[in-house]
Amino acid sequence: MTQTTPGAKPDLGTFGAFGHYSQFRQLSDRQLQDIEGLGYGAIWAGGSPPAELDWIDPILAATTTLQLATGIVNIWSAAAGPVAESFHRIDAAYPGRFLLGIGVGHREAIGEYRKPLDALSDYLDKLDEYGVPRHRRVVAALGPKALRLSATRSAGAHPYLTTPEHTARARELIGPGAFLAPEHKAILTTDVDKARSVGRRALDVYLGLTNYLNNFKRLGFTDEDLAKPGSDRFIDAVVAYGTADEVAARLRQHRDAGADHVPVQVLTSPDKLVPALTELAGPLGLT
Repeated sequence: MTQTTPGAKPDLGTFGAFGHYSQFRQLSDRQLQDIEGLGYGAIWAGGSPPAELDWIDPILAATTTLQLATGIVNIWSAAAGPVAESFHRIDAAYPGRFLLGIGVGHREAIGEYRKPLDALSDYLDKLDEYGVPRHRRVVAALGPKALRLSATRSAGAHPYLTTPEHTARARELIGPGAFLAPEHKAILTTDVDKARSVGRRALDVYLGLTNYLNNFKRLGFTDEDLAKPGSDRFIDAVVAYGTADEVAARLRQHRDAGADHVPVQVLTSPDKLVPALTELAGPLGLT
């Protein structure tokens, strides 16, 4: 078991809303305020955004308590110096409302790809040098080594595309003092065929990425499960679907397994995001 560095865990509430950063840029001030008012503690913005992070300021300006976390800034495409400058700018304007999530991205997408742990460690060294506090940053982590690194060099881990079983293993590895925020995908439909079809479209790219495939295999999925387009067993494990109550029950399994906070990625269009989050808020115990 790894013990994290001293300092309070980030407090983002129990559930957040995950999506591509371009999706959140499309939301109006009122829609952002609605997400905040529903009780979601944070927006998690994925998609490897540029280092300037200038789209974050308007989101935080439109809201009062909502936090924003990057899930993730890619260390290969966003240099540590400019990212640190962005962190300090945002934190000065909106103290305690920005959590910097960083990660190594995918081997298949990078021309020059060093060992991920070495690259992450060097990047974290630079963030230390530039004064980004450890308790206001998290690391995208799936495997045991990355999870341990997240606990010793940051507030904790933000695993993406996992299961509650992974969450339980991650908690055991990082110890009780580290922050753990696993993402989980959700679709509000009781049509099983439709849910699996939407899920398969969303997951297609990940079934060609080595780091995810290795993690799925550690969780007990077979080559047959992971052959495109993915078995029903696999899809059902990583995409929650059904009624709002059924989806909420699946998401709460991460909390039961040791997660501090669960970013929920509803697989829907931007115009339907807030209604879906509204439908889930009650069953999740947010309102």
